Amino acid sequence: MTQQVTTQLTEKLPRLSRARAATVRPWLLLAPALAVLAVLLLWPLVRVFLFSLQDYGLREITTGEPNWIGVENYAQILATPELWTVVLPNTFGFAVLSVAGTVVLGTGVAVLLASLGTFWRTVTSSAIMAAWAMPAVTGTYVWVWIFDADRGVFNDALMSLGLLDDPTNWFTNRWTFYAIVLLNVIHHGFPFVAVTVLAGLLGVPKEMLEAAEMDGAGSFRRFFSIIVPQLRQVFAVVIILSTIWDFKVFAQVFLMPGGAGSNRSVLNLGVWSYVESFGQNRYGFGSAIAVLLTLLLLVVTAVYVRTVLAEEER
Repeated sequence: MTQQVTTQLTEKLPRLSRARAATVRPWLLLAPALAVLAVLLLWPLVRVFLFSLQDYGLREITTGEPNWIGVENYAQILATPELWTVVLPNTFGFAVLSVAGTVVLGTGVAVLLASLGTFWRTVTSSAIMAAWAMPAVTGTYVWVWIFDADRGVFNDALMSLGLLDDPTNWFTNRWTFYAIVLLNVIHHGFPFVAVTVLAGLLGVPKEMLEAAEMDGAGSFRRFFSIIVPQLRQVFAVVIILSTIWDFKVFAQVFLMPGGAGSNRSVLNLGVWSYVESFGQNRYGFGSAIAVLLTLLLLVVTAVYVRTVLAEEER
């Protein structure tokens, strides 16, 4: 009996060691990349959080002595009326509209590309990718030039058509300001969505579409009943990435006339954090804003991922 138990234990030990090795091996392979990410991403995040717990300004930079104040920066942010009336509405409202516009336009372009032949699909894809490859700074200055009050082609076109008597500065009004930013962000972001959705469209079985067409389903019915369920994972990826990018949009707002803080009605969380940190030398306060922005992104992403996973389990 004792010999039997000893034999069984001896047989189980190699199995346990193999199972443990199979569990540990992927982490060992990922360890170098995780170490680099920890240095480049995790430590800066920790530092920003530590700054957010201090009254950190020029004096602290000079002396190197921390001035811990706990969560006072966060309390001050939440008690600022500008947060609720300007910053959050600008951030959330713009993010919702830009994500919706980018995904809708990108999907429409993807459907158009899928209907083209190989040659024209390649040419058109290369042309639209030029917009995505353009740096955000360059693209923003192009849109600033288009809507410039003195030399902008938009004002010239409206005046030549008799729709406008005098040049208008479109950047002073909160709504027209963000309308221009919205055009800028959608123009810059839709090629990524188009190419990503196109890759998914080309993988949809043609037999299913042909069968649905033979059953009398129209193009819209085929798209929403067959293509959209097949591309649920693709849409989840592009929506999550677009949400992250558009929530923390910075250059497209900051580089617009008045977007650097002189026009307080167009502030969003990203620009507000920068203005408070480097414009007012309130680095602790600005860091607290950045931490809140990061937490909001995590919450929005987590909610959307959970919603997608719940739909898949049904």
